[in-house]
Amino acid sequence: MARLSARFWVDAYLTRLRGADIPAFVVAHGDDTGGAVLVKLNTLDGKGVVFQRSIDLMSGVRVWMTLAEGAEAEVDAAIARQRGYDPDLWVIEVEDREGRHLLDQDGLGG
Repeated sequence: MARLSARFWVDAYLTRLRGADIPAFVVAHGDDTGGAVLVKLNTLDGKGVVFQRSIDLMSGVRVWMTLAEGAEAEVDAAIARQRGYDPDLWVIEVEDREGRHLLDQDGLGG
């Protein structure tokens, strides 16, 4: 199965968020072709959650899993640790008081 480049996926994701009037921006620009992507959801109340793509070992399907959740400072520290391991990592920050991130919609799994 062909994989989308990281840049293509990020651009499509940001476009979908804009269409839903959900503010989002690139915090860290990773490798355009093969960089992994983290999505931080900032609920603008001092809390957040960061999602990473993973493979469901039972089905082989790419899914979004929670990497860290809680106080925004803790979430940011988890992202910083991941960036320390992987400098090609993309980080997208989504800001939505309602907690919308659209990662559960069709076409955003991988």
